[in-house]
Parts: sequence; C-alpha cells; structure tokens
Amino acid sequence: MSVMVGSVTESLAPQTLNDSTINETTRDAERVRVASTLSVLVGLFQVGLGLIHFGFLVTYLSEPLVRGYTTAAAVQVFVSQLKYVFGLHLSSHSGPLSLIYLIGATGISYGMGLKHIFGVDVVGNISAGLVPPVAPNTQLFSKLVGSAFTIAVVGFAIAISLGKIFALRHGYRVDSNQELVALGLSNLIGGIFQCFPVSCSMSRSLVQESTGGNSQVAGAISSLFILLIIVKLGELFRDLPKAVLAAIIIVNLKGMLRQLSDVCSFWKANQADLLIWLVTFAATILLNLDLGLMVSVVFSLLLVVVRTQMPHYSILGQVPDTDIYRDVAEYSEAKEVPGVKVFRSSATVYFANADFYSDALKQRCGVDVDFLISQKKKLLKKREQLKLKQLQKEKKLQKQAASSKGASVSINVNTSLEDMRSNNVEDCKVMQVSPGDKMEDATANGQEDSKAPDGSTLKALGLPQPDFHSLILDLGALSFVDTVCLKSLKNIFHDFRDIEVEVYMAACHSPVVSQLEAGHFFDASITKKHLFASVHDAVTFALQHPRPVPDSPVSVTRL
Repeated sequence: MSVMVGSVTESLAPQTLNDSTINETTRDAERVRVASTLSVLVGLFQVGLGLIHFGFLVTYLSEPLVRGYTTAAAVQVFVSQLKYVFGLHLSSHSGPLSLIYLIGATGISYGMGLKHIFGVDVVGNISAGLVPPVAPNTQLFSKLVGSAFTIAVVGFAIAISLGKIFALRHGYRVDSNQELVALGLSNLIGGIFQCFPVSCSMSRSLVQESTGGNSQVAGAISSLFILLIIVKLGELFRDLPKAVLAAIIIVNLKGMLRQLSDVCSFWKANQADLLIWLVTFAATILLNLDLGLMVSVVFSLLLVVVRTQMPHYSILGQVPDTDIYRDVAEYSEAKEVPGVKVFRSSATVYFANADFYSDALKQRCGVDVDFLISQKKKLLKKREQLKLKQLQKEKKLQKQAASSKGASVSINVNTSLEDMRSNNVEDCKVMQVSPGDKMEDATANGQEDSKAPDGSTLKALGLPQPDFHSLILDLGALSFVDTVCLKSLKNIFHDFRDIEVEVYMAACHSPVVSQLEAGHFFDASITKKHLFASVHDAVTFALQHPRPVPDSPVSVTRL
C-alpha cells in the first residue's frame, strides 16, 4: 500500500520540476495533501462498494489464491526492507528479550551518533500531537480517481485475504461487506486528519495473533499505545535506525514466508490448486499487487471453465437387486442393463462443454452414430435416385405407347372397357359383404400395412443395429441449462432416434426442468413422458416399453 501511495504522490508532487529542485518543505506538504485526499477518495470507494455488497468478490478468492497472494505480498514487503537492512548490518531478534534488543539498538545509535558518523538512516523527527482536520482538495479527485479505485480494491484484497487465513485457522467467518465498510470509514476519517490510505498490516497482525490477541480488545489497546506515541512519545523514536524497523518487519513476516512450503503440499494434494498458487505468486511479484490480483482472479475463473470442459463421463450399471447405478468402470458389481445405456457427466452441460458432452456420449455408447446416420442418408438418397430413374423410364414407355398406331389404340380402349365392366361386378360383390366382415378386413389390412416395412430401417438397408434400444441421460449434475445445452440435447434425441434408439432423461432438478420449459424444449416429439425422477424409474420404463423398429418417420412423432 505504501509503495502504491508513494508512486501517486511522487507523480503529482515530484522531486524536481523543469530541472529545478523543489523546496523540500513545500514538496512534503504537497505530498501530504495528495496522500490525504487520496485516502478520502479511497474511503469513499470502499464504503460505497461495501454498501452495494461488492464483497461478493471474496467468493472468487480461493484458498490457494489467497495464500499465493499473501506470500507474494510478504516477499514484496521483504524486498522493500532490504535497502534499510543493508544500510546497517544489525542482527534481528525475536522471541524472549526481543524488546530489550530493540531498545538496545536505539540507545547505541543515539549514543554513538550513527546518523552523523556513519550516515545511518534513522527515523528522524516525529511531530508530537494530533494534526487538526483538513478538508480534502476536491480539485485532485479527477486526477486520483483511477489510482484511488485500484488502491481501494487492493487494500480490501489484502485485508480479506489475511482475514480468511486467520478465519480458517481459528474457525470463524469473515463478513466481507462489513470489512469493506469498516476499512472505508477508517480511510475516510483518517484522510480528513491527513493520514494516507491503509489496509491491515501483515507483520502486526501476525505479531498480535502469536501473542494471543484474538479480539477487538487487543486492537483497542494497540490503538491507545499508538495514540500515546503520537501525542507524547514520538520524539523517543527519532534516532531509531530504519534498519532496526526493517529487521522487525522481516522477522514478523516469517509466518507468511513459510507459506512457500505450500508448493509441496499442493503438489501432493491438488496440482490444479498448485497452478493457481504459482500463477498468483508470479503475477503478484512481477506485476505488483493490483494487476497481480486481477490476473490471478481471471486465471482462476478460466481454470474453472477448463476443468468443466473435462469432466468425468461414465456409463452406469445397476448394482444387483438394488435401484443404485454406478460407473461400470469403477464398480465391478455394477452391470449394464441389457438393451439400455445409462450415461452420466460429472459436470453441468453448457456452451463451453456441450460439444464435448455429445462426443463423449457417442464414444462411450460404442456406436458410431454419425457414421450410421451418414450411411443411412446415402443409401436412402441412392434409393430415391433409383426410383426417380424408374419413373422416368416408365414415363418414356408411356410416351412411346401413346404414339403407336390408331388400331392399337382402339384395341386398348376396348380392353379397358371390358376391364371396367369386370371391376363394376367385383365392386357389387364387395357391397354385398356384411359390415362386420368389412370392418374386420379393413382392420386386418391396416395392421398388415403398419407392419409392412418401408425399407428405411437399418436392418433393411443392411446397416448394423445398436445393441441397445434405449438411452438414458442421467442429468443429476445439471445446475442450469443454456440455449446451447438445449440444442445439444435436442440433437441427441434426433441423432439416436435416427439409429432407432429412444432417449430418456432422468434425475433433473426442478429449476432445470423449469429452464427446459422456458426454452421450449418440450414439443410433440419430446414430451415430459421422456422425463423421469430417477435413473431406476427410467430404466424400468425402458425395459417395459422397448421402442419398436420404426416403420415410417411418422412413428417417431407418434411416440
């Protein structure tokens, strides 16, 4: 946060202007005004974002992302302190008597005059007392709005990341929107008193946690000590070397730096989480905290999309004497139901994986659906061409007969008259048959006609038939459907019906069914009779109603 604020103040209040050095007092006063105005604007952004519940952003901050982000931030803080550390080589101390070693280093610096003799950089003069409130310079808002929003988001990300780490460690929940409002009010009020934008401190938070401070009381006591130092005791820290402060900060960062060992644990547990950790760490180190956060969140979301594109597809079989269905590749007791294929995906089907779902379905069913459909269309087209040629040949013969001699035509006419007379006699005989017999004959003829194949079946065309008559799609994993999913499901119904396999859907949740209805998925050919509450219900129905071999395209619609 200090680095980000410093870059803003240096750009608006530079060290030099037009190759001339600016007065140090004037420059510092201008930087204070810029920083305090920035703090007010950051506070306004954070309070506003909290009121509109922008805290939902924390949903996209997974634990690997948070740990990688805070580790990278710790490394940045560590590196920023090295210039003070190498200014004077002092041993760092922690644990018992660490307070004494601090005090000792300050006393030595003061007694030996390290500032004047060796040029050791010290804290310097600290003004005593509180600064009176000053209204922010609204004219700077237009220049600071972009940086203020970035700092507001980064400050919130740092605070909520540390909050989530401690929440997971101690078993409580962090209200992200409340954190935003609290952080925003701190910056808003602080900016009026000429403070610069702040967020939570990694080092001081870790120190407080290690000493057992786990409530607001610890924070209140720390605030009272800070107030006492500001009002009266600030001058005692005037000769404290900055190297000592840097050593204290680095030592207290050891808890965050230990998170580098996450690489080993994530490698063993989940390599996808390891990838998120590494990308977040590298992006934050190389691109700074603001761009690093953006890159890591976008990468995490893209990785989620990629992982949904590669779910686990399986063919389910029934556990004997139960209504339980499991993956036949994983459960040896599960056996496929003869004549029925049950297919399941472990992820929801949407635009990013709908094609993968259809391809996996056709592959797992063991039937080259696209090939069968293509061959069927070719054979039917070839048959239609043969019929067309036959009709053309008959028309040609008819034309030749029409151009024959007049005598031949006369003979044909007489023959036709004799045929008409004989037909009239037969019609009269038919009219003398009883109505009951006529109805029975008509019914019998109708049944024979319906059973008479039209030659368009796979068997009639000489193509191999699937070894199952029904396909059941287990859609229990679907949480939503989009238009691409609707079209994909309709294509599945169409394609498998072309190869004489009926399709059913099972285990759809109520919201998904509502979305299917809203998308006009159900029609005359795909009705809710194809929808079942469970896989077992669908299997039972499919076994009791095996789909007959289609005699004509109308039979598909009639079902």
